[in-house]
Amino acid sequence: MTSPVRQRDDVSPDHAVAAISPPISSSEPDWSREELTGRWDPGRQLLRTIRRYQYYRTRRGPIGLAGRKWNVLKHRFWSAVAGAEIPLNVSIDGGLLLPHPNGIVVHPDARIGPNCIIFQQVTLGTGGKAGTPVIGGHVDIAAGAKVLGGVTIGDHARVGANAVVVSDVPPGTTVVGIPARILNPRELSVLE
Repeated sequence: MTSPVRQRDDVSPDHAVAAISPPISSSEPDWSREELTGRWDPGRQLLRTIRRYQYYRTRRGPIGLAGRKWNVLKHRFWSAVAGAEIPLNVSIDGGLLLPHPNGIVVHPDARIGPNCIIFQQVTLGTGGKAGTPVIGGHVDIAAGAKVLGGVTIGDHARVGANAVVVSDVPPGTTVVGIPARILNPRELSVLE
């Protein structure tokens, strides 16, 4: 028999859930975040076809070839349904969430760390300084944000809605605006 979960005394009831659940890792992928919740789950289905294509790309022979071709077709279908452009050869660590995949565009050379969440209309592409974006672990990218050029977004960072990121973002910070700027603690307390 397991002991019941008890709320900590030093935590308000509003923050009890956060105190009970473990923090999300920025280095160890939580693959359960990508599990299908039903047959009609475009974001997770799209990720599934990418993962399976990348698996069959390592296999040789007729099984590898058939697996790649089948997953290319499924990728085209789920890309059209989701309205997203995420290439088959992109580097994505586990635990990515795409709650509303509509309009997401990812450059083939971009890298996405584990346990990130990307909302609708986000672009990870070129522009600004040379290169493509490198997204750290457990980064939240809100709707409409653009991450352009060879920028690095640190672990546990948050990118606000419609922000345009053209310079590096330190770990654990929140950026907003065009061009994106780091929120100071006083501004951040108003949002939480």
